[in-house]
Amino acid sequence: MTKEVRASQEELHTLIKEKIAKAGLKEAHAEEVATHLTHADTNGIHSHGAVRVDYYSERIAKGGINTEPSFKFEKTGESTGIFHGDNGMGQVVANEALKEAISLAKHSGIAAVGVRQTSHTGTMGYYVEKAAKEDLIAISLCQSDPMVVPFGGSEPYYGTNPIGFGAPRKDKEPVVFDMATTVQVWGKVLDARSKNVEIPNTWAVDGEGEPTTDPHAVKGLLPVAGPKGYGLMMMVDMMSGILLGLPFGKHVSSMYNDLSKGRELGHLFILIDPSRFTNIDMFKEHVDQSMNELNETKPAAGFDRVLYPGELSLIKRKENQDKGIPVVQDIYDYLKSDTVHFDKYGHSSPFAD
Repeated sequence: MTKEVRASQEELHTLIKEKIAKAGLKEAHAEEVATHLTHADTNGIHSHGAVRVDYYSERIAKGGINTEPSFKFEKTGESTGIFHGDNGMGQVVANEALKEAISLAKHSGIAAVGVRQTSHTGTMGYYVEKAAKEDLIAISLCQSDPMVVPFGGSEPYYGTNPIGFGAPRKDKEPVVFDMATTVQVWGKVLDARSKNVEIPNTWAVDGEGEPTTDPHAVKGLLPVAGPKGYGLMMMVDMMSGILLGLPFGKHVSSMYNDLSKGRELGHLFILIDPSRFTNIDMFKEHVDQSMNELNETKPAAGFDRVLYPGELSLIKRKENQDKGIPVVQDIYDYLKSDTVHFDKYGHSSPFAD
């Protein structure tokens, strides 16, 4: 297994920010991207952390990210709107759109804000946690490039199309659940490549459509729970692509094809103010009770205890805050180096090595 080092949150944030800024992103936007990626790594979501910096830096340097975007929020109803991201950095676009959605939800009780012309936005959990800390229930949906073999098919059509959900608690961190509609996200394959380890044979298939344990041989990811995950990724694609008049399904731009152009991706936030339906304190108390009851459930053989959905990330967060964040040595060396990127992503294959 590839060697890892431990870095503090402050060090990792600084290294990511400096690298992204050196690639050409302005300081305020580099700050937001670094905050997002450090959050992901701190929570143990290494598929969306520092492993992405080389790719982001190459796309920024080659002009595929608008470093001076002109953001515009178009209110289309009392509780609806579209945020135009002008192909800016995905984390920045989504974060600004979320601010509009939060404001709208607090005013109207519910908000549905679509995001047009964005790029890779990172982990959905980051956004729904922010909204939940504003006492809102949050759902985040985002389309991605075609990398997933549909149930019964032999070539990719949909993306990993993630879903994020967040809800406030009374005196604890919000409940945050973040999942791809695939058995595993592409970033986990990248993480396995960086660590030079095999992947489970349930994650993906090779060029012949056969299960593979070699992360370098992956030519298609698999939907979670077969037809059920397949249906969920269809739903996400409709709500974050077709609904917003954007490319959909196999027409969504590849992450790695022509890094000089914007990706025109779509994203959707749905926020609900629980106080419009019930007493907010009672709502949070009942969320607490539900999560506590899950923890108190008798564990099955082989398990120490039952965790509620998303709880493992909070456990990882505490561990990594105390011990430092694990970073693959090669990635750490890259972040500390003068190299902006390795010029390895500009090709048509969505499964870049």
